[in-house]
Amino acid sequence: MANRQTRLAPCLLAGLTLALLLPCKTESAYAQENDARAGSESSISRTVEDHKRTAEAAKGPYYVDFRARTAASWGHAFVWYGKTGERAVEVAGLTPAGDTLEYVLGHVTFVPSETGASYGDLDPEYLTAHYRVYLNEADAKKVFAYIKKLRASTPVWNAETMNCTGFIGNIAEFMGLKTPNRWQRPENYVNNLKAINGGRQIVHLSSAQ
Repeated sequence: MANRQTRLAPCLLAGLTLALLLPCKTESAYAQENDARAGSESSISRTVEDHKRTAEAAKGPYYVDFRARTAASWGHAFVWYGKTGERAVEVAGLTPAGDTLEYVLGHVTFVPSETGASYGDLDPEYLTAHYRVYLNEADAKKVFAYIKKLRASTPVWNAETMNCTGFIGNIAEFMGLKTPNRWQRPENYVNNLKAINGGRQIVHLSSAQ
């Protein structure tokens, strides 16, 4: 009987040791699986971010954003332009210089204009439509110079002939975009500008420009 107990003792000891080791091995394997999963997810996340950065770089570091917003009457069309990733933004648009009287007179004659930011141009809650197009640095310099020249050479506003949709339409044409009929609401104009160009996001100027 004693001999039998002596033979069983190592077996019991081995079984006890195995029982103690199994949870450790299971936890170790589970931890390794979690580490592998976390590493895989981290790798996927990095890949997605790399693709996003590559896509943005391919579009070009500069942009012109054709925009429309609400206003007291007809609405207003204008552009934002600048460099992606920067909070600073330039604004250009054509409005009558003054208030209600100048606006009313501008429907029958020419009135002095303003070509910079107007009330509401920087407020997202007033935005009704927008169409952003990207440019490389060389093309952006030409387009931004054209916008500056256009602002300086448009001293008057008229509701029928020299209005805000015509102003941003000149910019779009300089960039080589197709433009819709200018005599429509700013919101419709911007949406139609995007539609007629198939939602095109990247613009390259011709060598002649």
